[in-house]
Amino acid sequence: MLFAAVTQIMAAGKLDLKEITKGTFRETTIAAVNPLADGETYAQISTDGKQIVKYSFKTGKQVAVLFDVSTARGAKLDKVDGYVMSPKGDRILIQTQTKSIYRRSFTAVYYIFHISNNRLEPLSDGGPQQTPVWSPDGEQVAFVRDNNIHLVKLLYNNAESQVTKDGKFNEVINGIPDWVNEEEFSFNSSMVFTADSKQIVWVRYDESQVKEYSMPMFHLDAENKGAYAYTYKYPKAGDDNAKVSLMSYDIKSHQTRQMQLPLDADGYIPRIVTTSDPAKVLAFTLNRHQDCLRIYAVNPLSTTCKLIVEDKVEEYINENVFANLVVTDKHLVLTSERDGYNHIYLYTLNGQQVRSIGDFNQAVRVGAKGHSIVTNVYGFNELTGDLYFAALNDGPADQKVYVSHKDGKVECLTDKQGWNTAIFSKDFKNFLCTWSDMNHPTVYTLCNNQGKTQATLVDNKALSEKYASYDMGTKEFFSVTTPETILMGYMVKPQNFDPNKKYPVIMYQYGGPGSQQVKNTWGIGMSGQGAILEQYLCQQGYICVCVDNRGTGGRGAEFEKCTYLRLGELEARDQVETALWLGKQSYVDKDRIAIWGWSYGGWNTLMSMSEGRPVFRCGVAIAPPTCWRFYDTIYTERFMRTPKENASGYDEVCPIARAEKLSGALLLVHGLADDNVHYQNTAVYMDALVQADKDFRQLVYTNKNHSIFGGNTRNHLFRQCVNFFNENMK
Repeated sequence: MLFAAVTQIMAAGKLDLKEITKGTFRETTIAAVNPLADGETYAQISTDGKQIVKYSFKTGKQVAVLFDVSTARGAKLDKVDGYVMSPKGDRILIQTQTKSIYRRSFTAVYYIFHISNNRLEPLSDGGPQQTPVWSPDGEQVAFVRDNNIHLVKLLYNNAESQVTKDGKFNEVINGIPDWVNEEEFSFNSSMVFTADSKQIVWVRYDESQVKEYSMPMFHLDAENKGAYAYTYKYPKAGDDNAKVSLMSYDIKSHQTRQMQLPLDADGYIPRIVTTSDPAKVLAFTLNRHQDCLRIYAVNPLSTTCKLIVEDKVEEYINENVFANLVVTDKHLVLTSERDGYNHIYLYTLNGQQVRSIGDFNQAVRVGAKGHSIVTNVYGFNELTGDLYFAALNDGPADQKVYVSHKDGKVECLTDKQGWNTAIFSKDFKNFLCTWSDMNHPTVYTLCNNQGKTQATLVDNKALSEKYASYDMGTKEFFSVTTPETILMGYMVKPQNFDPNKKYPVIMYQYGGPGSQQVKNTWGIGMSGQGAILEQYLCQQGYICVCVDNRGTGGRGAEFEKCTYLRLGELEARDQVETALWLGKQSYVDKDRIAIWGWSYGGWNTLMSMSEGRPVFRCGVAIAPPTCWRFYDTIYTERFMRTPKENASGYDEVCPIARAEKLSGALLLVHGLADDNVHYQNTAVYMDALVQADKDFRQLVYTNKNHSIFGGNTRNHLFRQCVNFFNENMK
C-alpha cells in the first residue's frame, strides 16, 4: 500500500493540461451569499441546487431550509438557478431554466414561493422573464419580457398587466439596458419601484438608429446544413447610441410620464436607484465624454428633477463608481478620483456632503506613494455612522477591509497581508471574510465587526495539499524601473530553479485601463487557480512573468489615466521595457521571450510585438481588438473620445497601422460568435499582415463568444498555445 501511494504522488508530480481546464484545481467556494433582513442570517443555494438554506452569520451553522424542490407544494422543479428574496422575507422568487443572452443578461422562468404555506406558483404563464423586481411592500413584481415591462399583483391572484407596449427587438427596450450599456456599465436592470410601491420608474432605450452588427452562426449537427446570422445593435466608436429617457408609470391611474431629466442628447443614464422617499428616485447621468457625473433627485409624479451632486474629473469618471455606490434611508455614498485617488464621499439625500474618507495610516511602498485607494464600498450603518469598505493602503498588491467611524477614525478589520473581501450582515454586526494570497487558496471565515474570527467555513486545505503534491514552482513579486516609471510584477519560477541556467520567459498581461493582474491573491494568472497554467508552463521549462503596465489600476489616477487618448502606446512601451529588463537578468535567455494575452491583453500583445524594438520571439493574441474604431462607444470613448475628435489616436496607435513592424511569430485566436470584440478585428488585422507580407497563424472557434469556452474548447485552445510556444521557443 505504501509503494502504491508513493507511485501515485510521483505520477501526480506533473500537471496535465486537460485536468487544469476541467477544473481539478478549482477552489471550494462560498458563492451567492445573500444577507437576510433579520441581520443575523444569510441564505445560499445548496451545492446540488435543490435547496435554499439559511445560515447563522455568527456560527455558519444551518438555521433553516427556506426552500426545497423535493418538498415544495405546487409546481415541480428540478433545481434552483437563483432567487430573489421579497422585502419582508416571506416570499422568494425562484429562478429556473436560465438562458444566457450576453455577459450579464439572461431570461429565466420564475416562480413565487410562499414560505408560510410552502407553496410554489408561476410568476407568469406568458413566457420567460427578465430581471424581476419586488415592490417595497412585497405585494407586486415587475419584470421584462420581449423588451416590455409587465406587472404582477399578488393580492389580485397574481393578475398580470402590461405596463409598456412599444418594446420591440432591435428598436425599443424598456427596463433593461441595451448591449453596450449592459456591457460597459455592468448592470442588467434599469427599473425600480418608488418607496410607496405606487410607481415604477425605468429607463427607456430607443436603439432604432443604432447600427446593426451580424455574426455568422453555424448549425453543428448533420441534419441542419445551413448557417444563419445573429444580428443585434452594437454602436461602434463615434456612432449613434440608443436615445435614453427616464419614464414613470402610476400603477393606480395607469398614467405614463416622461421625466424632465436634464441630459445631453447623446448622454447616458448608468443607474437609477430608489430611495426611502416616495417622491424621490435618484438618477445618475453621464455626458458622452464621461467626465461629468450628475445625480438628480427625480419626482416620478411631478416629473421634476433636482441636481443634488455633480462630480467632474480630468479625463474620465471611473466606471467603478456605480459598482460602489450605496444609498441608505438618509445618505448616499459615492466614490470619486477628484483628488487623484479613489476616495469615499458621504452625502445626505439632498446632496450635502457630510464627510469624506481619504488617505489614512499611510504606508509608503513601491508604487503606493503613501496614498489609500478605495476598491469596494460595503455599506453604511445609519445607526452608528460607521462606513465599511475595502482599500489598498500599504501597496497596490494587498487589499484589506476597513471601517471608518463617525469621528473619522479608520480601523482595519483584516490584519493578514493578501487579498481580503467582505460581505456584511444587514445590521453590520458580522461579516463573511474571504482571504487568500498568491501562495494560499481562499479561506472563508465569519468575523464580527471588530474583525475577530468566529468561525471558519472553508479553508481549502485539501486543495493546498493537492497543490503541494505536484512539482510546483515558486511565486515572487518584483519591480522593474524603466526610464519613465516603476512597474510592479510577479514571477513564477520552475521547481529546482537554477540561477546559473538561461530560461525562456513567457509574459502574460492584460494591461487595460483600471485593471490589475499583479495582486497578492490566489486567483492570479491566465487561468487563475493559483497561477496553475503558469505552473504548467514552468514544468515545460519556462519562467512566467506578469507586469502591470501604465494604465492599470491600484496606483491612482495619474498612473492609470496617462494612457488617455493614446491607448496602447505606453502600455506596449512598458511591456517591451520589461522584456529588456528580463533579458539583462543572468537567468533569462534574452532571445527567447514570448508574450500573450486575452482581449485587451491580446491588443497589448500585438502592440508590444510591433512597438519597434524586436524583443519578442513569439506571441499569442486571443480575442484581440485591433482598432478602436471597431469597438463600442461607451468603453472606447471613455478613454479615447470619438474618432472625429481623436483621429490620430485611433489610426496611428493600433496594431493595424503597425503591421509592418510586427516582429516575432504570431498566433491569432478568435471566436466567430464574439459579440464583444468582433471577429472583424482579427479579419482586418490579418489582411494588414498579408499586405505587409508578415507570416502568422490563425485559430478560429466556431460559435464561440469572447470567453471561448464550452466542452473541450479551453483544453484545445490552451494546448494550441502551449504547442505554439514550444515550437517557436526552441
